[in-house]
Amino acid sequence: MFGTDRNQLRQMYKTAWEKFQQQQSLSPLEIQITEVIKEHPEYHNFVLQFEQDFLPEMGQTNPFLHMGLHLGLREQLSTNRPVGINSIYQQLAKQKGSAHDAEHSMIECLAEAMWSAQTNNQAPDEATYLAALQQLLIK
Repeated sequence: MFGTDRNQLRQMYKTAWEKFQQQQSLSPLEIQITEVIKEHPEYHNFVLQFEQDFLPEMGQTNPFLHMGLHLGLREQLSTNRPVGINSIYQQLAKQKGSAHDAEHSMIECLAEAMWSAQTNNQAPDEATYLAALQQLLIK
């Protein structure tokens, strides 16, 4: 969706957020980005000052990765891929009491699937990912 250059990706977030704040018209992608940013006020300053590194070994969460996972999950939901993800999402949103809380649970599974695929240098395993999502309904 965005390419692999970290600074270009972060600049896209910053530009979308600045345009939103200035009430300029937004592209469909910028609308999606600003919706996720709005849901995460704790990240607003990071969006505007995006040069910082975020080190998991120091207990830091990368806000751009977190928001990107929301966007990725929403794309999956819009296409229902893997098949069945929408049903899981709907059920989980009811259990959790909000769509955003459901997304937070689901993006943990998405991050794990992506990490595993990258570590093994292969495409993400949709069946394993979907099974992990289904396990969220049992918890």
